[in-house]
Amino acid sequence: MKKANLILAGISAMTVAIMTSSCSGTDSEETTTEATTGTLDPAYAVFDTTQTDIYLSGTNVVIETTGRPNHKSTYWGSTNALYLSEPTVEMTAGGATLITGYDASGSLTVPQNPSIATKTTATSLNHVGIAVSGAAIFNDSEGNGPLSSAAASLDWCGAHIGPSVYHYHLEPKAFSYDDSNLVGVIADGYFIYGRKCSSTGTYPTDLDSSHGHTSTTPYSTTAKYHYHISSTLYSTTGSYVVFAGPYKGTPSNFVK
Repeated sequence: MKKANLILAGISAMTVAIMTSSCSGTDSEETTTEATTGTLDPAYAVFDTTQTDIYLSGTNVVIETTGRPNHKSTYWGSTNALYLSEPTVEMTAGGATLITGYDASGSLTVPQNPSIATKTTATSLNHVGIAVSGAAIFNDSEGNGPLSSAAASLDWCGAHIGPSVYHYHLEPKAFSYDDSNLVGVIADGYFIYGRKCSSTGTYPTDLDSSHGHTSTTPYSTTAKYHYHISSTLYSTTGSYVVFAGPYKGTPSNFVK
C-alpha cells in the first residue's frame, strides 16, 4: 500500500511534467499528473494507520486498507492474539472461516469535498464504507435477504465474514457504543458517527432519511453534513444498523 506521507498535506497546487529524450535528442514524451490541492480532513487521523493508508490524489481521498479489524473477535481464531471467545456466535454465514483466511485488502476513492447529489442512491451488497478499524462496512442486508438470516453469526461488534471479508452490519462496539465517536467514511465521502451527536451531546432529532444531518463535529467547528448510526433499535438482533442508506452523495466502488 502507498504511505500517506507520499503526498504532503497542505501543499499548494502543482503539476508534475516529466520530459524524456531519446539518444538523438529529437524525440520527447510528456507525462502530466493531476494537480493535488488542499489537506486531508482531520477526521482521517482517527483511522488506524497499521490497517489503512490514506492520502490525497487530485481532488479525491484514497483509503487503502488491509480489510482486517484492529480489535478482538472470534473470527481471528483461537491461535491469534486478538481472539475473543464468543460461544454464542455461529460461524456459518457465507461459509465463513477466519479473518486470516482471506485477502480483504483494497481501496476506496472518495471526494475530498463531497457534495449532495441531485438524487439519493440505494445501497447495494458488499462495501458501503470503511471503518476506522480498517474493516468494511456493509448495509442492513445479508445476501439478497434480511440481516436476520445471519443474526446468529454476528460477533460482539455486529460483524462476521462473508463472502470473503470481515464486515460490520451493526454498531461496532469496539470503537463506538452509544456515543458520538467517528465510525468511518461512507462510499460517497461523507463521514459516519455514532448514535449521538457531538454538537448536542445527545441523540440527533433532525436526521434525514439517510440518517444524516448538518452540524459541527468533533473534527470541525464548521457545520458539515455527515451520517449517524441509526438510533432506532434493530429488533431482530437487539442492536443498531451502521448504515442502511440511501447515499446522499455519489458513491464510489471498493476496488480489490
